[in-house]
Amino acid sequence: MSREADRQDVKTRFNVPRETLARLDVLVAALDRWQAKTNLVAPSTLPDVWSRHIADSLQLISLVDRKPGDPIVWVDLGSGGGFPGLPVAAALGSACAMHLVESNAKKAAFLREAARAIGVSATIHAARSEDVIGSEIETADIVSARALASLGDLIRLAAPLLKTGAIGLFPKGREASAELTEAEKCWKFQASLHPSLTDADARIVRVERFDGGL
Repeated sequence: MSREADRQDVKTRFNVPRETLARLDVLVAALDRWQAKTNLVAPSTLPDVWSRHIADSLQLISLVDRKPGDPIVWVDLGSGGGFPGLPVAAALGSACAMHLVESNAKKAAFLREAARAIGVSATIHAARSEDVIGSEIETADIVSARALASLGDLIRLAAPLLKTGAIGLFPKGREASAELTEAEKCWKFQASLHPSLTDADARIVRVERFDGGL
């Protein structure tokens, strides 16, 4: 499938409004420019950037309990090339206060430029998640992370936010169930597994009602 066909498929599947699509086009263009000098995503995924990265990010929105236009604070850990945080911010618009946490200086610089280019409200934290969560960022509605760490480690990083009522949304691959079983040995929480719309073998772990460590 060509990139344009991939783009049109994502637009149709997710019913992406024209204004959001324009923001996402700007994001993809910025990713293409920066990828030439900074490894933001796996090079092999660039031809399928719309399905591999944009759609994979947008699908998380359907797991959020909110009415359209309701304000939401979203924290994305290890944002890297901006996924899922920037597509989510592009889709939710001014209602979303997005925090992108990325310790790599070059990637953080990309996130700043991309956020400005697509015109979203995003705060870039160029630091480790351990140094930001619970101090600079004390509460949130949603905390997400994609391809950052095991589920148990993600819960440890996000614990200060989960304790205050944040919902965790963590895309995982075919080992999602095994990771969930391991995490439950260390932490007390409720979670549900949701099918990925972009990978039949993948799951999204939705974490809620966090009660701390065992």
